[in-house]
Amino acid sequence: MIVHAASGDTWGISGPTFLRYYLVATAVVVVVAVYHRIRLAANSTTAMTADPLGPQQVAYLNGGPRLAVNAAIGGLRGSGAIGVRPDRRLTTIGAAPTGLTPLDQAIHWAAHQHARVGDLPRDERVRVALDQIRNGLEQRGLLTNDAQRARARFWTRLLIGLLGLGVLRLASGLFSGRPVGYLLLTLVALLIVTLVLRRPPAVTRAGRAALRGVRREHTHLAPASAPAYATYGAAGAAMGVALYGTASLWALDPGFAEQAEIQRQAASGSGWSGGADGSSGGGDSSGSDGGSSCGGGGGCGGGGCGG
Repeated sequence: MIVHAASGDTWGISGPTFLRYYLVATAVVVVVAVYHRIRLAANSTTAMTADPLGPQQVAYLNGGPRLAVNAAIGGLRGSGAIGVRPDRRLTTIGAAPTGLTPLDQAIHWAAHQHARVGDLPRDERVRVALDQIRNGLEQRGLLTNDAQRARARFWTRLLIGLLGLGVLRLASGLFSGRPVGYLLLTLVALLIVTLVLRRPPAVTRAGRAALRGVRREHTHLAPASAPAYATYGAAGAAMGVALYGTASLWALDPGFAEQAEIQRQAASGSGWSGGADGSSGGGDSSGSDGGSSCGGGGGCGGGGCGG
């Protein structure tokens, strides 16, 4: 049955007609967006290597650049290479240890320049070292890259556009006194989906699996287990921070952590939080227009609950 636009229909389109096509368009975009998100999380474009992950790589997977910096600080403090001055700036203690990673070297140099912990992610050498970690994880298929996330975000933007169109239709329908209950319900559902999908995953399924494996191997480093970091050395201290957050750094050296103004936080263990840099009503389906409800001649079969 063809529903013709009645006089006074919002935008010249009857409510049922608009709602029908709006639901179809929304369903198509949601399906494609979910497909891209699943494909992105399952990314395996590059062959995985058997090389074990180091503490800073684990930290980057587990909490991003900031946690990688804190893991490096934990390793350097565990080796006695850095300290903190009374003015809360870092400082070096003696010569640099051997076997430092590029990020260790960058932070050790920044400490030699008496940088503050909060300024380290903005240091040029530190940023370059962090980029090297990120690129390596992307090549191993553990992190998604910028191009992949941009493709996934394109479909989320389409959802936002559809949401905006629906809100405009809702406002127009309300202003015209049209029934909009079903459209309101649709917009609530679309808002929830958009919030869930608004940020594409940074860590792939392989990356999350790698994190789980490393965590199983190092449960003894959890702060709740009261680990003896002096026994596990600098690598153990760094891995503790990588897996369990700066709470491990406070357990290692609370005086240093407090003086250096390091926030006491536990790692979420979710791979950059929320499934996405992650992130979800009801409405009255009845209304009136000239005395008609959604069940009458001017309702869903005529004037429509789609505004």
